Amino acid sequence: MNLEQIKEKLKTSEYDFLREDKNLGDNIILLTLGGSHAYGMDKEGSDLDVRGIALNSKKDILLGTDFEQVVNADTDTTIYSFNKMIQLLTSNNPNTVEILGCKPEHYLRLSNIGKELLENRKMFLSKICIHTFGGYAGSQLRRMENKAARLVGQAQNEEYILKSIKNAAYNFRYRYVPFGEDDSLMLFTAPSNRDDMESEIFMSINLRNYPLRDWTGMWNEMKAIVSSYNKIGKRNEKAISHDKLGKHCAHLLRLYMMCIDILEKEEIITYRTDEHDLLMSIRNGEFLDENRQPTAEFYDLLNEYEKRFDYAKNNTSLPDVPDHKRINEFKMYVNERIVKGEV
Repeated sequence: MNLEQIKEKLKTSEYDFLREDKNLGDNIILLTLGGSHAYGMDKEGSDLDVRGIALNSKKDILLGTDFEQVVNADTDTTIYSFNKMIQLLTSNNPNTVEILGCKPEHYLRLSNIGKELLENRKMFLSKICIHTFGGYAGSQLRRMENKAARLVGQAQNEEYILKSIKNAAYNFRYRYVPFGEDDSLMLFTAPSNRDDMESEIFMSINLRNYPLRDWTGMWNEMKAIVSSYNKIGKRNEKAISHDKLGKHCAHLLRLYMMCIDILEKEEIITYRTDEHDLLMSIRNGEFLDENRQPTAEFYDLLNEYEKRFDYAKNNTSLPDVPDHKRINEFKMYVNERIVKGEV
């Protein structure tokens, strides 16, 4: 489906909700492509994903409410509220950061405020992306690897789980009451006494007078990561049956490519023009062996990008955290205009 066909499709009744939903319509400041079309990795039959941002209403702003997002599952469309999007961008969420780096022609609707948001996108970038993109890449790696074939052993798999938890934990300090000491929560792997495990993750906790709700929140996030790894085997069986391992491999490298650009160039480049041929060859299965498993050549390539990622994260000039002052001023500027009826 080419761009003109996509534009015509959005005019059909299937997408009437974009025009008729009370939170959307004229409130939409940005509408763009998501998924494979956004990355330049689409092929015949690829799903059409649509992403966007809509302003909060005057009522929402004054009452402190927020519709957060409108999701239409039938069309794979997600439109975020402006206030929710600012929050997600500030946390360097990969699924939303990419919305700010699409090809110019892929912005199917872009208001003046939408343009201002794109022009100010660098204020969201920080070293937090090392952990958000790293965690997302780790999740993609787990989807890619066929646990049944034991491409990695149980002990190595446990290290992957620990790495994912530590990536998620990096953001705990910004969302929960921080610990008093660096060794308040220590996570590590060690030999296991369980018959079915060679190694497992252990923890040492030293907390006093810590808010229960904050601890519950962190515990649930860590528990969710462990639970997601337990489901990987079933996901991979499904991926193999639908011939999607190549797609998972390609998206894993794409995540590293995007994050390296952010760290080295301070640029968000969603559409991968320079790496298009490589990513498509990976997606099309050229780096899978006769058993539909990733080849040694793919792991060599992955290792190369992991090294580039490690170098970039250790040498980036990005700040530790986003420019909160500038972000808050922009958010207030937009919401004040809404309340005054200037948009």
